[in-house]
Amino acid sequence: MFRCVCLPVFVALLSGLAHAQLLLSTPESLPTGAPAVDETDAPSVAPTTPDFANTVTDSTTTDFWASSATSTSPSSETSVPAEPDNTDPPTTEPTQGPTPSPTNATTVIPTNATTVIPTNATTVIPTNATTVIPTNATTVIPTNATTVIPTNATTVIPTNATTVIPTNASTTAVPTTPPPIPNPSVGDYNVGPDPKSVCLKAKMGLQFRYKLGESFQTINLDPNVTHYSGLCGNNGSDSTLSLKSELITVQFLFVNQSNKFHLGAMNFTLRNGNETTFDRRNSNMSLWEASLGSSYMCRKEQTFNISDDLVMNTFELQVQPFGVTENKFSTAHECSMDDTSLLIPIIVGAALAGLILIVVIAYVIGRRKTYVGYQTL
Repeated sequence: MFRCVCLPVFVALLSGLAHAQLLLSTPESLPTGAPAVDETDAPSVAPTTPDFANTVTDSTTTDFWASSATSTSPSSETSVPAEPDNTDPPTTEPTQGPTPSPTNATTVIPTNATTVIPTNATTVIPTNATTVIPTNATTVIPTNATTVIPTNATTVIPTNATTVIPTNASTTAVPTTPPPIPNPSVGDYNVGPDPKSVCLKAKMGLQFRYKLGESFQTINLDPNVTHYSGLCGNNGSDSTLSLKSELITVQFLFVNQSNKFHLGAMNFTLRNGNETTFDRRNSNMSLWEASLGSSYMCRKEQTFNISDDLVMNTFELQVQPFGVTENKFSTAHECSMDDTSLLIPIIVGAALAGLILIVVIAYVIGRRKTYVGYQTL
């Protein structure tokens, strides 16, 4: 009897433990409302007979999962409600259905409403607003404004101002000085019927300065390429001397007047080929004056203004246009320049002679005083 009673009780306990374990394990897959079902089901059915307790427990479990599947349809887990299909529908009584329905309706709804909304609102909006705007505004503007302007202003201006000015000033200021013209050579010119009978004799070096255009030009008469000719005056007539080179022709006219002679006229002609480029004549001259039968001499350089644009320079001059004997110059009448040169040596010599005379006189007087003193003693 005892064994018969214990066996159904034992089976009922095992069945209750199995269902209790199933109820305790399934809420882990649900969100947060599952623990409320654990506190309301199995303990109220246990005191009844074993067969009824087993049946009630199965129907309660079947109604709970059916209501859970209906009320929690928004959830993501849908695999659990398939298990209650094994129970037998005719054994379920309508009195146990109303208990589990309000529990599931209260638990599931607030969980989903709280979690989803605040997360999306906080994260997305501030990130996009902060990053894009300040980056573009800061980088582009200052770079272009700083680099371009100062470079062009500093380099170009001082280079042109320094290089150009001194180069032109140094090139144009160099003066060109013509080389000095050397003194002309001295030539001997003898005019007569034959070389042994000379009636006009001249020795001189000639240099001419003439103005052609805006400046004076200088030219020498070269005796080595000069041809000469002339006429000797007799019985009061005049004598002439003509000197002709490749470029220059010079004619002298010597006047015989009152037992004296002088240079009365001169003609100068400059040619360039067959064309005459310069021609001057002076017929009112009175130069190189001396007595007949003598010569005129001036060894130093003399300068004579023939005209405003013609100057003649003579070197080692000596002429005798009349009364030449034995083809030689007669006694010379020297120019004032030569007289001055001889006067200086004469003055110096006379001063030295007077100094020597004073010394001799002083010596003689001193000797006489000494001799008189000896005689008194």
